Amino acid sequence: MPHISTAVDTTVAERRDLATTLGIDAPGDGDVTWTGLAGQIEPRSDSSFASRGEAIRADLEGRLDSALLERERENVAEQIDRLPDVRAGGVPDEPHGLYTAVAEPGWRLYDHLLDVGFFESLDENLPRFTTEHIETTARELVLAEPLSSALDEIGFEESEKTALLIGVANNDERLARWVPSNQIPEGVEFDTENVPPLHQRAMGGALLWIRGLDRHLWQNEVMITDAILDDAVRYVKAMLGGLFVSATAAHDLAVDGRFTDEQLTAALTAGTAVQIVSQEDILHDVFYITDDVRAPSELR
Repeated sequence: MPHISTAVDTTVAERRDLATTLGIDAPGDGDVTWTGLAGQIEPRSDSSFASRGEAIRADLEGRLDSALLERERENVAEQIDRLPDVRAGGVPDEPHGLYTAVAEPGWRLYDHLLDVGFFESLDENLPRFTTEHIETTARELVLAEPLSSALDEIGFEESEKTALLIGVANNDERLARWVPSNQIPEGVEFDTENVPPLHQRAMGGALLWIRGLDRHLWQNEVMITDAILDDAVRYVKAMLGGLFVSATAAHDLAVDGRFTDEQLTAALTAGTAVQIVSQEDILHDVFYITDDVRAPSELR
């Protein structure tokens, strides 16, 4: 079965930028990894991260269904494991097939989190994306051994975990464009009352892009190349990885598990950040098929 990597496009420069963001000297060969960073970063107390995690715990106490979260979390992991088969299948035979099934457990998670007010709580208690908040998030993630182990268990190799970190730490300007619904400034050209919470937009958007892949690839089969199919499954794995991080944080919250308040804040922030960056990437690299990347036309 072919290996599907989310880290294909990770460059030495990106890995060095990650190390710089975390205040670490990168080795000359740029071999920066999650585990390597964890051995170099000193824990640093951040009262704002702790207080935000504590506030989310208090706000959502008793609302989350731990059994549902654990079940669908495992189902997401199974869909991640299926991705090599999905890629081997090539272009779907119908507009609702392989990727629609991949997204299904994510939708069940989404529906539950929506029903209990999870997304509204995050909008109320987490700040918007800033350079400082993202840097602290990346630092806490590196030190969150329970989350690192959870990603190991669902088949994320070291390079893939590091790619998720890079997606969070190296994209502060892109992430800053995503604003919590309660912080959208007045005078914008749309009705802010109809804008869902940021974390709901991120998860729902990621799932919509995954579900839309079947129809997109099926309709545009004559233009689809192996490179586009590779990108599609790579970004899907990254989005599901981000969703799995969010679900793991929610489950840990439901059972009063092993995450510290700081790690809870970081995991919830990072899960959303990964889903945002990956859905933007899949839009540009898979859904926008320009003449320079499409398969050659048989009519030319």
